[in-house]
Amino acid sequence: MTKCFSFVAAYDRWCRFSISRAGLKSTTTDLGDGTVMHCWVPKTYKPNKPHLLLLHGLGACGMWQWSMSISRFIERFNVYVPDLLFFGDSYTTRPERTEQFQAQCVAGVLKAQGARKTSVVGPSYGGFVAYSLAAQFPEMVEKLVLCGAGVCMEEDMEDGMFQVKSVDEAVTLLLPQTPEKMKEMLKVVFYKPLWNVPSCLLQDFIDFIGMECLQEWAGLINALFEDRKMSNLPKVTQGEYDKFFPLELGHRLKRHLDENAQLVVLKDCGHAPDGGKLKEMSKHMESFLKDPLLSPKKAN
Repeated sequence: MTKCFSFVAAYDRWCRFSISRAGLKSTTTDLGDGTVMHCWVPKTYKPNKPHLLLLHGLGACGMWQWSMSISRFIERFNVYVPDLLFFGDSYTTRPERTEQFQAQCVAGVLKAQGARKTSVVGPSYGGFVAYSLAAQFPEMVEKLVLCGAGVCMEEDMEDGMFQVKSVDEAVTLLLPQTPEKMKEMLKVVFYKPLWNVPSCLLQDFIDFIGMECLQEWAGLINALFEDRKMSNLPKVTQGEYDKFFPLELGHRLKRHLDENAQLVVLKDCGHAPDGGKLKEMSKHMESFLKDPLLSPKKAN
């Protein structure tokens, strides 16, 4: 029986309307070699404004990640919201799955748009890409904000730091294909789990996003963990503030970057902030990005 209404499809239309009304337009950039990147860019470019790049995490495209908070940044910045490869309308036929390649593609989009220097915000998986962008293209990144991105992890699964014990288990958790598996993921992602989400709504979400890129998404996750060593992690000099999944990873990166980093911890907040915690995090980001002389205050 064909469904007559999809709440998720309606939400997608609302996000599209919201981000367009905020002042962004949809563009695609052909980077060659079978790689095409979709990005929301300013409808009216303001040369006197600084640039801001907003990346997204796994399970979302750029529009879904930022449509509800984009208005906080539009007045101050020329904002760019790309879809990373295999999300939204971005794709590649090349075999690369690393965050380094994702960062190179994002850099290609920024150069095509004439954004030569930008501040960057990267939550979760987007934080890995953001850090790689700053490491590979330091001349392009002015300020860097990482949220819930464990870029400094090593063999921490084996040491019991994570709730999952292997990369395969992480893939299964992060790429749920049934409502039951999605409920398991929500218990891990949120500090206060969303207990009452109807299974039919979760199935609606699964049906809407589709599973055509499941193999590619799994490849992205596997690439994050493969041969990861702190000794190979480059240092970046851009100002940062970070909030990571296991908090120890945040302290570890703070030590790695020394005076170039500032750690902000949100109390009673899981991997994905929601409600008041999302507003609190946005306020910290906004003050840090807007005023070079104003550092975000530490939260307890």
